[in-house]
Amino acid sequence: MPSTLKPRVDAALLEFAESETVQLELIDPQLAPVGARLRAAVTGGKRIRAAFCYWGWRACGQPDTEAVVRAAASMELVHAAAVTHDDLIDDSILRHGAPTAHVALLDAAPGSSPDPSWAARSLAMLVGDLLMSWAGQLFTTCGLPGGYLARARPLWAVLARELIAGECLEILRAGAAGSPEDSLQIIRYKTAKYTVEHPLWIGGRLGGACPALLAAFSAYGVPLGEAFQLRDDVLAVYGDPGRTGKSNLDDIAGARPTALVALALRGAAPGDRAELRDLLGRPDLAAPELERVRKILERSGARERVEQLIAQRTRAAHAALARAPMPAEAAAALHDLADTVADRSY
Repeated sequence: MPSTLKPRVDAALLEFAESETVQLELIDPQLAPVGARLRAAVTGGKRIRAAFCYWGWRACGQPDTEAVVRAAASMELVHAAAVTHDDLIDDSILRHGAPTAHVALLDAAPGSSPDPSWAARSLAMLVGDLLMSWAGQLFTTCGLPGGYLARARPLWAVLARELIAGECLEILRAGAAGSPEDSLQIIRYKTAKYTVEHPLWIGGRLGGACPALLAAFSAYGVPLGEAFQLRDDVLAVYGDPGRTGKSNLDDIAGARPTALVALALRGAAPGDRAELRDLLGRPDLAAPELERVRKILERSGARERVEQLIAQRTRAAHAALARAPMPAEAAAALHDLADTVADRSY
């Protein structure tokens, strides 16, 4: 991504969020803690979803404008809403090394509340809801002509439907002995599409993309989005918490149906399989148990297999660009983004 794009997306998000948050806080001073979480939600991040939307637009031969940067920034509000809800569902306590919304909002729960945890979780849910509403608002007020917006607006319904479908499938399959294929279906809908394919399509539809270009976006975006989440699965267990900002125990303690775990359950020796099943979902996991899980993942070949899947999908994304009808500058940017998302360390 060009070095100038991320700060422009940051600025657009911060300006929009500050204006909206001030309006919320004017309703009543007691809403200040909610406002603080809304500000925190739009601070930081790699802004890769905005980058894919921006380059979907530029791939159509369209020029750089502040309006399209604002439209692209709306993708980051979708992400902020999704992770707020995801942290709530998973009961995660850290995100980027800071307390998640439902943890931070415990201090805002009224002293008279019979259940402060319930109050904090309810407030976090509403923060996520408002962030998703903001995404549509920023998109429709970005400054692009109404006719351009009308071309892309139907895709928002597809994005929401598929994102929620993936989240629901993860909940329904948590703790189950699902197959690697089931896990890949979850990541395709929960993460891959809204991270890469949908932002590209929205940017492309804004810019008037031809059918061949939209097809190339899917051929590039779906495998690359899956590679992105597969890398996340590896980092969740093997990454440096100081860089990822999350505990290495979350996926194992939550018995999340990741491809890494599903492949281990399929390929492990009987004794290792039984031990892994015993460790999954245990809330008392600590460093020794994490090391046992890591050894099982490696002995089963699951970690190596996930690395192979990442590499295969990244190659498929690069190959799709070779056939795509787009300007060289856009193709080069998308090649760079593919390597960035698939081979990151946090």
